[in-house]
Amino acid sequence: MILQYFYWIAGIVLALAWFSRIAEAAIGMPRIADVARPEWDRKPPTPAGEPRVSIIVPARNEERDIRATLERLQELDYSNYEVIAVDDRSTDRTGKIMDEVAADAALRDRLRILHVSQLPVGWMGKTHAMWTAANEATGDWLLFTDADVLFKPESLRRVVAYAEAEKADHVVLFPRMIMEHAGERMMIAFFQALFVFGHRPWKVADPGAQDHMGVGAFNMVRRPVYEAVGSYRKLRMEVLDDMKLGKIIKNAGYAQRNVFGEDLISLHWVRGTFGLVENLTKNFFALLSFQWPRTVASIVALAFLNLGPFVGVFLAHGWARVPYAVALASLFGIYYGMSRMSDVPAYYFFLHPVSTSVVVYTVARSMVLTLRQGGIVWRGTKYPLEELRKGMV
Repeated sequence: MILQYFYWIAGIVLALAWFSRIAEAAIGMPRIADVARPEWDRKPPTPAGEPRVSIIVPARNEERDIRATLERLQELDYSNYEVIAVDDRSTDRTGKIMDEVAADAALRDRLRILHVSQLPVGWMGKTHAMWTAANEATGDWLLFTDADVLFKPESLRRVVAYAEAEKADHVVLFPRMIMEHAGERMMIAFFQALFVFGHRPWKVADPGAQDHMGVGAFNMVRRPVYEAVGSYRKLRMEVLDDMKLGKIIKNAGYAQRNVFGEDLISLHWVRGTFGLVENLTKNFFALLSFQWPRTVASIVALAFLNLGPFVGVFLAHGWARVPYAVALASLFGIYYGMSRMSDVPAYYFFLHPVSTSVVVYTVARSMVLTLRQGGIVWRGTKYPLEELRKGMV
């Protein structure tokens, strides 16, 4: 009898959690603008013409992607922009490739390369690279992106037109994920579902809500706003610098927007299932503020929310299965809804328990490795845990 009560209580909690999220997403998601739509195929509505945009590309050991990224950025159909690419102490051919691209006579006036040979104490490599480039920028807008992001020619023009029309101070454009293998699709599908559950992107534009957003592939902020919130100097030891930039901008009361754009920008975020494990091992413990009790609690919550519906529908009996079925149907609805905006079919829902297990392992791995190493080792640089905790925003 006690076990049956437990099944009912757990099932109702899961049903309410998942159903409330899909109901809220069904109402909220359509309110997010899609700048790939025809109405945004225009120039920015400003009397002075197109405002100047400085595109900042930090790179460390990105020899595989950096040439394509920089060359695609030169093809933007926007008249007033510059690209500042930063070679952050690369040990491969990244810096040389950057210089080769910049040596093209047609690109010299548009592209500048900065080489960082030494990292100052108290900085993460990426945040220092972006801060360094921003100090050299001449734009009215600063666009922070990554070294593996591919831009379509009209991408910048459409987003700037939207930003000026909306009088936004910070705009995030969600990228299209390039996926080559089933494992990559499985993991992207999980994070899409987790994104819908854990974030409310439709609330970002609401000045009364605490919801905020930041994406490393496309964080575009007005120059005066960037300086007013403390620049990247305030985020110098932040592992999750993209999200934290969005947080300090929203908390300061500036107008923040996030938009869809189909494939206006795209990137191959993970390469294979365990490529994701490697990439996110540095992130999860930081996301949980480097607190092991909070991390353990999050692991339990992740397992319960994501595995509970699948397990409960088999273990419960009779009518007690109904709330688990509601939770599963809601989760499938999220997969179906996201499949209409991405290249991941809805049937990847059936692999949700597998992807959940991989993520739970990654969160645990992130905590254990960070504590064992006394910090994070990323791209050949170790950042001490004590300094990371001190530098958190």
